[in-house]
Amino acid sequence: MPANDPFARLPRAAPFTVTSTTVADGAAWPPEQHSCGLPGGNDTSPQLSWSGAPAGTKSYAVTVYDPDAPTGSGFWHWAVADIPATVTDLPEGAGDDTGSQIPGGAYQLPNDARTARYIGAAPPAGHGPHRYFVVVHALDIPSTGVPADATPAILGFTMAGHTLGRAVLTATSETPA
Repeated sequence: MPANDPFARLPRAAPFTVTSTTVADGAAWPPEQHSCGLPGGNDTSPQLSWSGAPAGTKSYAVTVYDPDAPTGSGFWHWAVADIPATVTDLPEGAGDDTGSQIPGGAYQLPNDARTARYIGAAPPAGHGPHRYFVVVHALDIPSTGVPADATPAILGFTMAGHTLGRAVLTATSETPA
């Protein structure tokens, strides 16, 4: 697995904690979090809880990113913007088509498959292990102002100067040849 950290080149941010009842840091995604195109896959977003965000946090964003995808730019699986600072968890399945479990005021941006929802892991067969960075970003602004149809990369660019803290959980997946 590549050792590079896709967040190492971003402005420094205070660490805080993200946990999940769905997957442990460094562990493989359970089948439900895989793409519906793989056996057992349901495109179900993971449960997330976070704590210890820096003082001054006014909102959060959540992203799921695979830097190991064979695209030259990785693959964004999920992005949620403008989560109120009073919210510290998302239930499993919150990233479905309806977004009904996304907190009021927050919204899902289109992923790299151009759907505004969570899309599960689906590394190409035989490509080797992929890392999925599940990140909660603590922001110093109540709203990013990013349009709902923007890309996760635009969200990341907009957040760069407003990120107070970053909580990271890394899951893995590999599809045998």
